[in-house]
Amino acid sequence: MLSVHTSPLHQPGTGDAGGMNVYIVELSRRLADLGIEVEVFTRTTSSDLPPTVELAPGVLVRHVTAGPFEGLLKEDLPAQLCAFTHGVLRAEAGQRPGHYDLVHSHYWLSGQVGWLAAERWGVPLVHTMHTMAKVKNASLAVGDTAEPAARIIGETQVVAASDRLIANTVEEADQLVRHYDARPDQLAVVHPGVNLDVFRPATASPTGAVGDALSHPTRPRPEAEDEARRRIRARLGLPLDATVLLFAGRIQPLKAPDVLLHAVAELLDRDPSLRERLVVPIVGGPSGSGLARPESLHKLAAQLGVCDVVRFQPPVGQAELADWYRAATALVMPSHSESFGLVALEAQACGTPVVAAAVGGLPVAVRDGETGFLVNGHDPRDWATTLRRLVDDPALAARMGAAAAVHARDFGWAGAAAATADVYARSIRVGAER
Repeated sequence: MLSVHTSPLHQPGTGDAGGMNVYIVELSRRLADLGIEVEVFTRTTSSDLPPTVELAPGVLVRHVTAGPFEGLLKEDLPAQLCAFTHGVLRAEAGQRPGHYDLVHSHYWLSGQVGWLAAERWGVPLVHTMHTMAKVKNASLAVGDTAEPAARIIGETQVVAASDRLIANTVEEADQLVRHYDARPDQLAVVHPGVNLDVFRPATASPTGAVGDALSHPTRPRPEAEDEARRRIRARLGLPLDATVLLFAGRIQPLKAPDVLLHAVAELLDRDPSLRERLVVPIVGGPSGSGLARPESLHKLAAQLGVCDVVRFQPPVGQAELADWYRAATALVMPSHSESFGLVALEAQACGTPVVAAAVGGLPVAVRDGETGFLVNGHDPRDWATTLRRLVDDPALAARMGAAAAVHARDFGWAGAAAATADVYARSIRVGAER
């Protein structure tokens, strides 16, 4: 596997680390469980990093030196692809002939490297786009920067060079055909998964301590889950009786946390009494174009007069993130573009309903009216109206949360890995027949 611009070892929610990091980590682990050894090549970002790190049994991360270790923006990485490719080819040259059976590249930068490596080694190239420049540019947030023409050209080249393209949804597959002239026989749709061992509804143990959440097949009793949620909220410093509207993810215009803040201001304008019980945690760090103005969201909260209800939290590991989901009344995802939206699945697996923008893969991840709500557009008034339904009706939130936990069980990573392994097998078989 190739992941040039972000390492699977990085903390999701900060810098360029996000859903793709989770995708690579979880998919690699489950592929290893199936007997497929995985080596992930990524760029070295610190002089302290060892050349190789075992992520899990059967999963090796290889650090490749390409450009300065620190301070290099993603936009600067195309100039380092030659150096990165050299490192990949050099690593392969030290192995027995035929060491790699297949290359799976993630994001267009990795696809450029994979194109050359797969051709050099005579193996298939499988590529996952994760995001597409043409799709992002068609739905830019106000003030956000358009993806450059160089990326569009690079993506078009990678699509043409790939033996197989893995799309997260049918819509993404259609976009690859429509925008990049992908061939139907190249495409395979594999929904990403969610780690159901980590992200699951909370329950309380008989001793009263918060225990592991129940995974299959029965949901915890409502009273047990309520007790567990109270204990989690106490640990996170959240009021026990608050309405908690959670944002979790990278803070950048694409993810539209500003829409949530404007919607919260609208809610408070309509009903000032909500200020006494509303809490809005923003869990994540600046990323992408958001790095240009890392304090902009804090300033917006001040301008809107919602600082007293908004809490900014740094990115956290998966176990603690699961607790934030469990503590929340609802997760809010106002994104302008999402290839799938793993955060939505994670929250639902924890028994939390999701209010999300009706974009990208979110209509697949969220069942509108059943496990949450989908909102068309980004008008804060519409978002406030939808959020008010859950704010005013705790029973509705509970019903949707119960349905969400059941819905998320259909998206385990084991199934995603098995489907991906089938794509690999078909690619290798077709390549051998040529």
